[in-house]
Amino acid sequence: MVENGGDGTPDKEHLQRLSELQRRRRLSASVRRQRLVAQAEIERLSSSLAIPEYVREDSIRIYRDAWEKDLIHGRSIEKILAASMYMACRKHNVPRTLDEIENVTRVGRKDIIKTCKLLANRLGMKLPPASPLEYVSRFCAKLNLKKHVEERAREIINEALKRDITSGRGPTGIAASAIYIAAILCGERKTQKDVAEATGVTEVTLRARYKEIARKLGIKIE
Repeated sequence: MVENGGDGTPDKEHLQRLSELQRRRRLSASVRRQRLVAQAEIERLSSSLAIPEYVREDSIRIYRDAWEKDLIHGRSIEKILAASMYMACRKHNVPRTLDEIENVTRVGRKDIIKTCKLLANRLGMKLPPASPLEYVSRFCAKLNLKKHVEERAREIINEALKRDITSGRGPTGIAASAIYIAAILCGERKTQKDVAEATGVTEVTLRARYKEIARKLGIKIE
């Protein structure tokens, strides 16, 4: 029933309240739709990246926290989703490279990093720095390398870490280089192209890193 004013016309304040209620309902419905779309996209990304369920759930939580902090407004939802996924992987030590995230989200590496920094700062999250050791198992599996190659690569990385050779270097580049060296030392040589493609590291970076590590650790490569 519509309330009337003294002259029989609808009460202005009542109409304003109805209008505001309708606006809120439309907004609420829109929010629900967008959250469902975001959740479906995270499900897709998790499947493509073979992400464990607990990481998927945490990426959804990070996205919702960003929404509640009004960090979505005026920003690309795709970038927020990509950053949420990468941050959840980092938080739980589930190694997925920026290249892998980029490939399934079509969001560039620089945008992912920039958005991660924004979310971490605004949500009060501290992400542990990625370690090259986190990537060794997956990279070796992609290259079909045996366990002893993986173990040798880990030894090389640990020695490089001990001597602070890795400072300022990307973790995937260090991991790729250690694997390349280990494969040669173990008689399971892989081409630089194969290693680069499997790890998402450029051949230029791979050459620079493996030569630096080999030189500083005194490793001779034939």
